[in-house]
Amino acid sequence: MTLIIIKNFIAHHLVLLIPFVAAAVAQVIKISIKQKNQKLRLRDFFIFTYAGMPSGHSALMVSLATITALTQGLYSPLFALSFVLTIVIINDALRLRNYLSQHGEVLNILVKDLRNDNVLDQKYPHLLEKIGHTKKEVLAGSALGVIVSLLAYVLFY
Repeated sequence: MTLIIIKNFIAHHLVLLIPFVAAAVAQVIKISIKQKNQKLRLRDFFIFTYAGMPSGHSALMVSLATITALTQGLYSPLFALSFVLTIVIINDALRLRNYLSQHGEVLNILVKDLRNDNVLDQKYPHLLEKIGHTKKEVLAGSALGVIVSLLAYVLFY
């Protein structure tokens, strides 16, 4: 009886739940890959950390667009909205955040040089230098989003 209730709950909230499941799966994979290469920090465990394989943001958004297409149809306004938002987020991950990464690198060098020359009278925070994604990371996150959505659709809808 409880399994039927849980399955019905998931089926009715598929469009809301499944994208977050896809993002969580991407984050678990990202943490697994990262821990093989370096020591983990607390911030590595948050669901929306920046950069790394696979892209959690791409998994989230592609999953949202996929599950919306499956449940609402390709011609629905909800799919159109989720598709446009997916393109915006992926473009942000690939382009804008890579520019921000470059700016972070340059600013960190400038702050270090100015600090060494005793020009700065206050402490500036070290900026993140890797916050964008590569095309492979976005593609892997997108594929993961599609797979998680298709599995959820087959299992619960």
